[in-house]
Amino acid sequence: AENVQVVSAMEWPAADEFAQADVMVFYQRGNWNSERATQIDEFLSRGGGLSYIHWAVDGQQFAPQFAQRIGLAWDGASRFRHGHLTIDFDAESHPIARGFDVLKLVDESYWNLTGQLQPSSVLGTGIEDQQPQPLFWAVQHSRGRVFVSIPGHYSWTFDDPLFRTLLLRGIAWSAEQPVDRFNPLILPGANIAR
Repeated sequence: AENVQVVSAMEWPAADEFAQADVMVFYQRGNWNSERATQIDEFLSRGGGLSYIHWAVDGQQFAPQFAQRIGLAWDGASRFRHGHLTIDFDAESHPIARGFDVLKLVDESYWNLTGQLQPSSVLGTGIEDQQPQPLFWAVQHSRGRVFVSIPGHYSWTFDDPLFRTLLLRGIAWSAEQPVDRFNPLILPGANIAR
């Protein structure tokens, strides 16, 4: 996309990447610790944006501290399920969810996560254990922003143009850009039936 430079990191971004990035997208399960917490806190305090996809929300033994930064985090008591997901949205709640009512995916949900979300932070929920569970959310943290998508377990989910729309909107929002900034990237290579 115009005026976008992408740099990848396998385990954790380097210090100069933290210094230069406007937004970081995490997909890999990492090892959360106090050093990484300090880097994330500094990044958010300068107005950086963070997007976490699926297993990247695992806080391991430091889940409560991780959840303080991203809203909710996986810990040893969390639960999961693979299969059909029906995700309900309040389209008026946030620009990321604009125009969305229901999204159906075959993916993996997580629930019983550590942390707390304000109701206004929850973008989309799925029913697990007969209760609505947050599957997409967006939080303001210090001067920075954090977007989280629990779906993203299967590669085919990333071929869905509706999932791509939410994901790209979330990344743009966390970077404090217009949510439709990456719309031209939604359809190329997407799995669309004719």
